[in-house]
Amino acid sequence: MSIVNNNAVAEKERFYCLLMGAIDDELSAEQATEFHEIVSKNSECRREWQNYQKLKEVTKTMKLKSPPAEVWDSYWKNVYNRIERGIGWIVFSIGAVILITYGLFKAVESVITDTQLELVLKIGIIAVIAGLVILLVSVAREKLLLRKTDPYKEVQR
Repeated sequence: MSIVNNNAVAEKERFYCLLMGAIDDELSAEQATEFHEIVSKNSECRREWQNYQKLKEVTKTMKLKSPPAEVWDSYWKNVYNRIERGIGWIVFSIGAVILITYGLFKAVESVITDTQLELVLKIGIIAVIAGLVILLVSVAREKLLLRKTDPYKEVQR
């Protein structure tokens, strides 16, 4: 009796493996033949196959509905959503500042300790790096200040 149950379970598992491949049109010729033999012999498997075919048709015709613009407008007015997004940007910015600072420090350190570079070239490289840092800080500061006082920040295009 146990052997019969094990065979039935193994056949059922094989059917479901083939069924998933048939639903996705991924069966080889041999597998398709085996699958169709199982479906033609077993009425339960045939019903299961028909149900999955219907399910596939229904899911193909389904489409997600986009929320109206008012929903997105109210989303951004919610305090929690703004705080969450702000915290994310702050953490990301801190990480980026740390990595960039470390990279620039190592670049300056390697320029200073390089004995093959001439003094004029060292000064030029360090000046370029320092100028870049000053420009980045200046632009960031200006954007932050402008954002706080921008009278048109609520206007949508």
